[in-house]
Amino acid sequence: MVDYTLLKKLCLADGISGDESTVREIIINEIKDYADWRVDSLGNLLVHKNGKSKAKAKLMLSAHMDEVGLMVTDITSGGFLKFDEVGGIDRRVLIGKPVTVGKNNIPGVIGIKPIHLCKGDESKSIPEYSDMYIDIGADSLEEALSVVNYGDSVRYVSDFIETETTINAKAIDDRFGCLVLIELIKSELEYDMDFAFVVQEEVGLRGAKTAAYTLDPEFALVLETTTSAEIPEIDKSKQVCNLGDGAVISVMDRRTIYDKEMVSFAFDIAEQIGIKAQYKRAVAGGNDSGAIHQSRGGVRTLAISLACRYLHAPSTVASKVDCESILSLAKEISTKIAGGALNR
Repeated sequence: MVDYTLLKKLCLADGISGDESTVREIIINEIKDYADWRVDSLGNLLVHKNGKSKAKAKLMLSAHMDEVGLMVTDITSGGFLKFDEVGGIDRRVLIGKPVTVGKNNIPGVIGIKPIHLCKGDESKSIPEYSDMYIDIGADSLEEALSVVNYGDSVRYVSDFIETETTINAKAIDDRFGCLVLIELIKSELEYDMDFAFVVQEEVGLRGAKTAAYTLDPEFALVLETTTSAEIPEIDKSKQVCNLGDGAVISVMDRRTIYDKEMVSFAFDIAEQIGIKAQYKRAVAGGNDSGAIHQSRGGVRTLAISLACRYLHAPSTVASKVDCESILSLAKEISTKIAGGALNR
């Protein structure tokens, strides 16, 4: 069963790309008594867990620790912070949102020109980043620099809301994937497995590239989230996936054509253990599979994702049924792959 208390802790932790240390420390504290671990030069947390038997196929399970966010790029003479995105963000979700800045978690709010001063179509267009600013209440450049600095991370302020059927929080992408890996590490494994909690996925799959090269697996299982567009006025053919319909299995995205035998295998396993699974019905986006499957001589790779509404926004929504299905599927399929169920 999914540990939603731990998932809350992971989602509420701040860790935008390049600044994942807080998330990494939480994970280390959870797994340090269960497996051997090390942190590589880029910041990936690499974990080896011994099973009851030696693996018949070398499997790497991967999830990324980082989340999207913003970064301070300049500070005005009046103490307002200018910024740019870290990872892909829809600018429409930012206006008026509360944020925290830097290691001291200085509170701020994202502002734009007041509507009564807008001219022409300005009030109807989406402002560019250059037209936005963060107000931390400073009156001068010097006052702002006393509490923040250039290059500081800027994070969403968000809560974790749990209902009987859903979770609502920032950074479900990909703290849920991290949770699945933690749960597997804490469990009794039938076979040896390697786990990679990687950095900088949101800015180009950077951590996964080095982790896969280091671990040199034959198979990889990537635990991710993916966007669901099942909202009013969106045709069903464009909804990509649906909350409550189970684990999302990708066939192709912008970075990867997935191993077809592994895709079929995932659906077979889901049927055998009585859980829901669904196809990702769009060729869109990408994840760490894009770097992993091209590592060294090639890695047979599968992505299992959690359907999530409003991906990369300050609040995202996912289904508890899907969370439980993915945890069950990941446990079963990883055991089968490490046990040699697929040809190498």
